[in-house]
Amino acid sequence: MTSQRTRRRRTAPRTPVPIVALAVIAVVFFALPLLALVLRVPWSDVGDLFTASAPREALLLSLLTSVIATACALVLGLPLAWVLARTQLPGRHVIRAVCTLTMVLPPVVAGVALLAALGRRGLIGASLNDWFGIRLPFTTPAVIIAQVFVAMPFLVLTVESALHSTDRTVEDAARTLGASPWTVIRRVTLPAVRPAILSGLVLTWARALGEFGATVTFAGNFPGTTRTLPVATYLALESDVDQALLMSVLLMVVSFVVLVSMRDRWTGAIGGRR
Repeated sequence: MTSQRTRRRRTAPRTPVPIVALAVIAVVFFALPLLALVLRVPWSDVGDLFTASAPREALLLSLLTSVIATACALVLGLPLAWVLARTQLPGRHVIRAVCTLTMVLPPVVAGVALLAALGRRGLIGASLNDWFGIRLPFTTPAVIIAQVFVAMPFLVLTVESALHSTDRTVEDAARTLGASPWTVIRRVTLPAVRPAILSGLVLTWARALGEFGATVTFAGNFPGTTRTLPVATYLALESDVDQALLMSVLLMVVSFVVLVSMRDRWTGAIGGRR
């Protein structure tokens, strides 16, 4: 394997200088603001981020809601990915577009859409309020719903791509030997796509942890209830810039670690789609 890589490197054509130069400019464009953020952070005050009640409360709430949102995304997203990848459901391309629209939809619009559906006068929210006395907006469950709404597409697309690219001959062989559909799924298919599921879960969790627009629109900003770390970071810009910088770096480090740990799994999963 090492010799093959060495041969590929030796035979690879030389990249033209203009392409390299433009690539360097692109790298600087992305790296410079992040570097500036790191350099501006008052590192001597990093202990205050975990001892002050407001940031600690926001961090704990973000961790709790993002983990619950990831679990919900797994329960709902895994069957959805299966249906999109392994069935001939009419209109599945439209269904996929609808279910992944929040990846490109402005987060504030996502929050407004949730209010239109689940608000006190919303399409479903009015019935929940009148019949059961359930009010979702501006509560902790609203934070979780907003996070699931914007983050679950990452899991769906990752797992769907893996299901598309999985060799199905092993599944066919298992069915030929008498295995039931559930046995094939549990013993053959899911183990084969387990890396994609784990990658999708990590990406979903990271997106849920950093969610801001839909959360603040649908769940509001109540300390200890809906004020997550991204919301607290935005508010801190008006009163304590140093604290906002510290919280921003914390979120940036988490996202960076997630992307580095995923390496090329995300792009590989997308490339495996047919």
